[in-house]
Amino acid sequence: MLRIVLFLVLIALAAAGAAWVADQPGEVVMTWGGWRASPTIPVFVLLLGVFAIAIVLLWSILTATWRLPGRMRRRRHDKRHAKGRHAITHGLLAIGHGDTALARRHAEAARRHAPNDPLALLLHAQSAQLEGNRDEAQRAFRAMAEREDTRLLGLRGLFIEAQRADDAVGAVMIAEEAIKLSPSSTWASHAVLGFRCARGDWSGALAILDSNLSAGLIDKPAYRRQRGVLLTARALELETMDRDVARESVMQAIKLAPTLVPAAVLAAKFESEAHQVRRAMKLVEAAWLANPHPDLAEAYAHVKLGDSARQRLQRVETLAAKTPANAPGYIEGRLVIARAAIDASEFARAREALAPYVNDPTQRVALLMAEIERAEHGDSGRARAWTLRAVRARHDPAWTADGYVSDRWRPVSPVTGRLDAFQWQTPVASLPSDKGATIESSAFEEAMLAAPPPKRVTVVPSDSPAEPVVTVPDPAPAAQDNSPPTGTEEPAVATAEPAEPVQPAPAPAESTPPAATPVFRTRADLGKPAPVPIPAVIPIVRAPDDPGIDDEGPSDEFTEQIGTPKAQAGGWRGFWSRWGA
Repeated sequence: MLRIVLFLVLIALAAAGAAWVADQPGEVVMTWGGWRASPTIPVFVLLLGVFAIAIVLLWSILTATWRLPGRMRRRRHDKRHAKGRHAITHGLLAIGHGDTALARRHAEAARRHAPNDPLALLLHAQSAQLEGNRDEAQRAFRAMAEREDTRLLGLRGLFIEAQRADDAVGAVMIAEEAIKLSPSSTWASHAVLGFRCARGDWSGALAILDSNLSAGLIDKPAYRRQRGVLLTARALELETMDRDVARESVMQAIKLAPTLVPAAVLAAKFESEAHQVRRAMKLVEAAWLANPHPDLAEAYAHVKLGDSARQRLQRVETLAAKTPANAPGYIEGRLVIARAAIDASEFARAREALAPYVNDPTQRVALLMAEIERAEHGDSGRARAWTLRAVRARHDPAWTADGYVSDRWRPVSPVTGRLDAFQWQTPVASLPSDKGATIESSAFEEAMLAAPPPKRVTVVPSDSPAEPVVTVPDPAPAAQDNSPPTGTEEPAVATAEPAEPVQPAPAPAESTPPAATPVFRTRADLGKPAPVPIPAVIPIVRAPDDPGIDDEGPSDEFTEQIGTPKAQAGGWRGFWSRWGA
């Protein structure tokens, strides 16, 4: 409404001006050479207006003509840019759903229409990666690294390509250059930190960690924990070379990360050597409550040098009592009690500690039971049976990081380079599965655990070929002798001529063992229920690309094994060996 009123006002003013000019008397005389004109004032004003309009139109035409090439260039550029953006958009979508040919076609179109667009370079590099053309991808990433706006992205791409080519030196150099450009770059700081830890450059790793804290990449609690991990790694490396620096490092680490197991073990060792027994015990107890670990129990047991085995057993029992019965690490306390009891020859106490776990044992439980049978009674048969159960028993917790299982703690994961990745937990491959098939314990195993060692039966020939002298086992089943057999038993002699002395037969050769009364079930009985039920165990299936285990070794499966048993062969041969075939 306001615009309409303003327009009407302007028209009214123009009409009033025109009327005023028309009412003006007089004329204007113009002389130029021999030409003379004398129009009236209204005509002169009209001619002046027409002339002004003509000048403006002429100027506009000249200006448009002058700017026409530039406008045509801009129009072509905008058209090419629109085609390039269209190609980039659809090319990235093609990469997203894995269409290699379509992505390559759009990448070529984007390079033609928008060669200087950073997204066109990214599309070209990613399409080359999708095709597996590493040389082309590296050229594209190098072009991006030379530009100011895409330098960091180009370095990231070159870093990934160097990792794919197993060029560790080139990868770390690229990551260090990226850190110089952007200290807050997460991938670069992570990569440099992992590489420095892998080289054992703990001072450089600590410097990177401080830089991460300053850049805001990690918070204060994570910084304290990771700094404690790096200090612990440095202390473990310098323990045998520079004990003063190692002690100083581990004492700083235990303040930053009091629940870190290797830091608590090493700090307790140094405190014990300095006769600070009470402080060493407090360090171990604090770590034990957070993460029960056998190394902590070992350090706690030997916190006083020169103690007897029974004193170490009492100290370990005190430590294990601090773990609640429903805690996940309660079994660790029972295992360390059993270990200390075996060392102190307290076999009843060791059996009592392992009693809740013998029906479904882990590998450590089975090996401890085998050691108890061998040390207490000298029963090699039952010890071998427990050793066989250890082969197929559930795995115990181990240091695990990103699916990698290590026999010792490490500061970084060898798979991803992640700091403080190792955790004391059961490996994923050994966890039970609801759908997995189970393997029942063999009859051989059950019989060895259920039956005592049989007495030997020896056939002794008499002087008369028709009347052999036969020794028989003790018929009384209640009197069982678990001690290992020593030579030939006292025979009960039955002969036709008791007055005549019987000459004992010479000892048989090792290659022809004496005949024995069968105490094991035959293969035909394997399908029947076992007399002593033993819970089934979950097998650990070997990966298809695993070449297996060398089957060399003693051919006699009854050969006594000391320590950790060797893994059995795979395939059908290993299957039959487990059944005693």
